[in-house]
Amino acid sequence: MRSYTIGQAARLLGVSPDTVRRWADAGRIPTDRDEAGKRLVQGPDLAAFSVALAAEAQSEDTAHTSARNAFPGIITAVKLGDVAAQVEIQAGPHRLVSLLTREAVEELGLAVGMEAVARVKATNVHIDRA
Repeated sequence: MRSYTIGQAARLLGVSPDTVRRWADAGRIPTDRDEAGKRLVQGPDLAAFSVALAAEAQSEDTAHTSARNAFPGIITAVKLGDVAAQVEIQAGPHRLVSLLTREAVEELGLAVGMEAVARVKATNVHIDRA
C-alpha cells in the first residue's frame, strides 16, 4: 500500500505541510510513523480525506451544475483578439487556460484579479503516474 509523507500529502491537497500536521494532530486525518519516526499518511486514508475535504468546501452558495470538474481560482491573464480571447486561471497549483469568444469575456466582465471558476468537461481524460 502506498504511503505519503506530510509534505507529499500537503502538495496533493494544495495546502501547507503545517496544515496537514494540524489536521493530523486534531485527528482529522490518520497518520502512522515509520522506523525513523516520520509521519506517513496511507494512500486510502489520503484519498478518503481529499474527497471529504472537497465536500466540505462546497457551500450552499455554489451554483447547481452537472459539471463536476470545477477549479475555483483567480484570473491571471486575459488576452483579447478581434474575435477570440484567452483567459488564464490559477487554481491552486493548477494553471487553466480557456479559449472563448471576445464577446463572452466582455459580457462576463472578466479581468485580471477577479475570482472565477474554470469548469472542465472533456470526452477524453488522460491519467499519468509519476
